[in-house]
Amino acid sequence: MPKLWSATVALHRAAVRNAILDAAASVVAERGVRSLTMAAIAERVGIGRATLYKYFPDADTLLRAWHGRQVAGHLADLEAIRNRPGEPGARLQSVLERFADAAHAGRGSHDAELASHLHRDERVIAARHQLHRLLAALIDEAAGAGSVRADVPPNELAAYCLSAVSAADGMSSAAARRRLVLVTLAGLRPLTDAPRGSGGRSVAG
Repeated sequence: MPKLWSATVALHRAAVRNAILDAAASVVAERGVRSLTMAAIAERVGIGRATLYKYFPDADTLLRAWHGRQVAGHLADLEAIRNRPGEPGARLQSVLERFADAAHAGRGSHDAELASHLHRDERVIAARHQLHRLLAALIDEAAGAGSVRADVPPNELAAYCLSAVSAADGMSSAAARRRLVLVTLAGLRPLTDAPRGSGGRSVAG
């Protein structure tokens, strides 16, 4: 197959796949995740079910692909915030606020049983580890700048942040989610009497 034709076919398949996932997102937003059936998606995209099955063998695979794309998008968003210029403590707050909003949005799109099913997906688990590393690196940077406590290892503080801010999934108010982030950040503040060399790094490095 000529390279140009092969590239054209690949682009077409990618466009159709994205259209299928976009349709899945719209069905979930309008009717809930339990309404995500192959028939509903085929009708929304305007393709036959036989064509749809060439891309996804069943609704569960499609659902996992849709959710994986959502998670990857949230993670890319957080990476972009982390990489902005500016004081690391301020960037850490922005990352946690965006994570809180994403946690709430995810809770609203599916019930607890289905959330548990989706969150066991290997891609979601890998993304969680990546987010933990992102937070740990940013916390380490903030500790070096003196805006985060240095008596606790960054990995432990990152785990604390993830656990604390995940509670935002049940908070419908944006103001409540912001308060949760501020309370979480309060636990990261440097302690004037914090013992140096007790498991963390000193501000001086």
